[in-house]
Amino acid sequence: KPRGLALLWQRCLPLLLRVPPRQRRAGSVRRAAEPRVNLVNTFLFSSRFVGINASDINYSAGRYDASVKPPFDIGFEGVGEVVALGLSASADYTVGQAVAYVKAGSFAEYTVVPARQAVPLPSVKPEFLTLMVSGATAYLSLKELGDLSEGEKVLVTAAAGGTGQFAVQLAKKAKCHVIGTCSSDEKGGFLKSIGCDRTINYKTENVESVLRKDYPEGVDVVYESVGGKMFDLALNALAIKGRLIVIGFIAGYQNPTGLQPIKAELLPAKLLKKSASVRGFFLNHYLSDYKMALQHLLKMYERGDLVCEVDFGDMSPEGKFTGLESVFRAVDYMYMGKNIGKIVVELPHSVNSKL
Repeated sequence: KPRGLALLWQRCLPLLLRVPPRQRRAGSVRRAAEPRVNLVNTFLFSSRFVGINASDINYSAGRYDASVKPPFDIGFEGVGEVVALGLSASADYTVGQAVAYVKAGSFAEYTVVPARQAVPLPSVKPEFLTLMVSGATAYLSLKELGDLSEGEKVLVTAAAGGTGQFAVQLAKKAKCHVIGTCSSDEKGGFLKSIGCDRTINYKTENVESVLRKDYPEGVDVVYESVGGKMFDLALNALAIKGRLIVIGFIAGYQNPTGLQPIKAELLPAKLLKKSASVRGFFLNHYLSDYKMALQHLLKMYERGDLVCEVDFGDMSPEGKFTGLESVFRAVDYMYMGKNIGKIVVELPHSVNSKL
């Protein structure tokens, strides 16, 4: 496979998810010229690991920026090495240095990255990738919107996923009682291993009944990423002055509109009755605090205070997610609810690379 090959998905991920696996073909595979670094304060980045996010199909469907027309690159985050420097970039970076970045277009073997968008790393490890979007989202949303206090009850939906794992751990660090929903006993075991006080397997337990029985006074904070019916029952489970933080609604992402219906007509009355609130969180609106959050999380991980669970898809039917051609399998794996932790795709490097 020639170096410089990039997959330009052209809105294909939502389509791929609706086509039987054996009938799938990439929307477009193009030979791209090897990128050149000729801009001030940029460098050429060689990806070793890229992260999969539930919102990848939102971006590819044009829901984040309707002005973007296909073909366009997708993928939000990568970890790898600097392989060439543009003007001025050498003041802060060196060739071979380990870095991470968050920038649209990470599903590529090589990409030009503005130096200001990069984060230096101690080494190239997939665990660092889990912090870039998933970890930072949990840290900043709970810090800015959660207002956690010791002893409060925190409900995390999709708790064993890429961002849920961090919400569980950070809430425990704040000395809260944490409840996590998940879809299997295996995931429940993982959640217990990272400190979750009560796991609810929604395949075998009724979440609404469990919350009503075990937490009759409600939960103080909800970290919600599922949407639809899960949003409705989380809203109903809020305690007096409860805070529900919406960081996503994955249940609806595969629909044409990207949404799953909720009982919104009752929302004002429910919030008023409990002096409760619903707040949305979108990472792009908190970029001024992003590097601070990331440095804090990196230090926690390096001290051994934070588990960064990575899922390479080793248990998927076709095995480990390796190479750009496996991105669609990784997205499928997420939407089938199979992953524990952050899904990561490894991009192996050829010894014959021209770069």
